[in-house]
Formats: sequence, structure tokens, C-alpha cells
Amino acid sequence: MTHSTDTDLAGWPAPLYDDSLALDAHVAIPGSKSLTNRYLVLAALADGPSVVRGALKSRDADLMIAALRKLGAGITEGAQPGEYHITPITVGAEVGEVHIDCGLAGTVMRFIPAVAALVSGLIIIDGDEAARVRPMKPILDGLRELGVHITDLSNGFLPFEIQATGEVPGGALTVDASGSSQFVSGLLLASSLYTQGISLTHQGKSVPSLPHIDMTVEVLGEAGVIVENPDRTSWKVSPAPIQARDVTIEPDLSNATPFMAAALAVGGSVRIADWPAHTTQPGALAPEIFERMGATCTLANGVMTVTGTGVIHGAGDLDLSAAGELAPTFAALAALADSPTTITGIAHLRGHETDRLAALAAEITALGGRCTELEDGLHIEPAPLHGGLFHTYHDHRMATAGAIIGLKTAGILVENIATTAKTLPGFDVMWQNMLDQHTPRPS
Repeated sequence: MTHSTDTDLAGWPAPLYDDSLALDAHVAIPGSKSLTNRYLVLAALADGPSVVRGALKSRDADLMIAALRKLGAGITEGAQPGEYHITPITVGAEVGEVHIDCGLAGTVMRFIPAVAALVSGLIIIDGDEAARVRPMKPILDGLRELGVHITDLSNGFLPFEIQATGEVPGGALTVDASGSSQFVSGLLLASSLYTQGISLTHQGKSVPSLPHIDMTVEVLGEAGVIVENPDRTSWKVSPAPIQARDVTIEPDLSNATPFMAAALAVGGSVRIADWPAHTTQPGALAPEIFERMGATCTLANGVMTVTGTGVIHGAGDLDLSAAGELAPTFAALAALADSPTTITGIAHLRGHETDRLAALAAEITALGGRCTELEDGLHIEPAPLHGGLFHTYHDHRMATAGAIIGLKTAGILVENIATTAKTLPGFDVMWQNMLDQHTPRPS
């Protein structure tokens, strides 16, 4: 783990909430990062022009757009924010030598290689320094099994080269996706354009974040690609075109959780508009967990309302294997709670933007908390917290966790709050706007 060293990144004063006030806030959450990058990929591989609306404007989405453009997709912004008009990549087209920057975006580094194999040229894929420690071997080995020629320059990590011929034979492959569901999604998204399609089998420990694979299967089905999924370890995709479509993206429910957490932490209500009645987003699991920790959650007319009293209960034993991206939010709440929380099923978070388990344990402990790393999770006991610098390790969800702790702990400085631009640009402004919406607390 590394800290930012730039002095201008050294600390955003996290707002401490005034106990005399109760939140009464409406928060508009931008589109889902996960759906944005999946829909962008499918539009770039479709059988005609597509329109994507409500896309998240973020560094991850910008990196995906830049990568798809380099592979030949035409992507222009429409009249509305988050609207993109997309003309697809020509399969087999010669692109020459192309350098693709993944930044720190897992969806770019795991989704783009299978797409890049469909053009002709030398595709060199790299990313930020912190991205070079995120595993890529299952994707590289899987594509080799499907007939793609890859030069592994870094023993299963970035950077690597694809000698793309514009045609992928496809067929059967076996991968170990226990490190990330993105390995499966990345191989599924482009596979219907491979000559034989693919028949993918996972072999290893359980696959984390299965709702993200369900999301991939669902968006493929919407585009006319049927994925056979007889069990939770195998997927079969037959050759088929990807239908061009006009789609509108749901709000990012995981990005909503820090704002929802504020209602529980300080008391009052936060309302999230356009909450979908049906979704494959892992963030849909959050309301049930908030209720376990003392909140009331109601969904009416597409608005999710979270109401809290300012008293946070520990969640007890909390298995987040299906929604590991929620762990920083609930770890932050657990550090403020009145009873213990044990979060398990999140060993795969060690391979995210940083080792999130080590990072959360280190930062909560540094503030006086009692947070212990487990093999696959964290155990958090109640303890008084004090102010200090909350390091973020270039990780957007660490930054939002620091903001949550700062609501009830004076003197919290969040290092590099700008790292939230990865998935939620302007988070600090949105946070303050939420806190400015309040009523006097009843006496």
C-alpha cells in the first residue's frame, strides 16, 4: 500500500455533523459504473449504432471510452449529460499498434482484452502503477485457450501485449475466477462474436460478487445474446450478433450507500431517487444491511428512503461475498457502532485498488478503533475514535469510508478526496450538499 505524497492531497476536512440537526435530504446518484462500462462495451461491439444515456461521467468511464475509440469505435457525446452515441468497432479491422491505458479501472483492464482480440494489430495494455499489482492471469490464460496470442510481459499482471488477428476461434476454457468476478464478465462480453462462442468453466474457490456476473448475463440477454448458466460455475455463449440498442442506465446503488449511511450515522432521512424495482446491482443488498444496523428503509414510487436515529448497531456476522464493494461503507459504520461486526467473504478485496482489508484495518486502528484483519474479512469492535489523517491509498471507496467516519468523529482529514473521481466526481460537493439539507432535531 502506498500513500499520496503531494502536499495538496494531504487532507480534506471531513464535515462533523451538528447533533442539533436531523438530515432531511434528497440525493441524486449518477449512473452505475458497472452498467456504464458494460453497456459501452456492448455498444462498441453491436451490429449498428447505439445510444447510451445516463452513463456515469467518471475516470473509469473515460478510460473505457478512450480504449474503445482506439480499437475503432466512434463515440460522441449527446445533448444530455451522460449521453453517448456509439458506432461499433469493425471486427477484423487493422488498427496498427495501439497503446491502451487502463488507469486503475478493473473493468477496463479485464473487459478490454477480449474486445481487443477482435481487431487486427498489436495491442499494448497497461495502467497506473497501482494497477500493475492487480491480477490478470485468468484473463490472459483464458484468452490463450480461446486461440488469442498474448505476450505476458509481467507474469500475469499489467502490462501485456495482444497480437490480435481480428478473429478468435473460441471454444471451451477453464479459469480460476476466485480472485474477481470480472474475469468471467470480461470473457463473456465479447464471446458471442468469437467463431465458436465460448464454454467457460470456473475451477477454484467460490466466485466473489456473483451479482456482477448476473448483471453481465442480463445485459447480454437484453442485446440478444443468450448465456446458458446451468450452475454457478459454468457459462456457455453461442455465436450471435450483439443488437444495437438505445439504453438508459440505472443510478449506481453502491455509490448511493455512503449517503444512505449518513442517515443511519447522524439521524434523519436521506432519499435516493430512481431506485430500480429490479436490478442485478450488488448495491441492492444494502437496505437490508442498513436495517440490521438500526435504520428503516422504504421503497415507494422509485424513491428509497433511509431513516436513522443516530444510533448504529453492529451487524453481527455479515457475509459480503456477493457485494464486496459495500465493505468500506459498512466497515466505517461498524467502527462507529455500539456492538461488534464481523465482515466475511471479502478476501478478493485484497486485489482491488488497494488491499482494502489491510487498508481499512490500518486506518480504523490508527483512529483508535479496534479492527482486526481476518483471512477473508474484518472483525470490528466498538471503541472511541479520535481525529487524524485517513489515508485512501488512491482508492475511491476508502475516501468515502473516511467521510462517513468523519460525520461523528472530530478532526478527520481524508487524504486525496479527489480519488473519488474514479466513480463519483464531485463527491465532496455532493456530500456537503446533502449535509446542508436538514431540519432541527426534535427535542
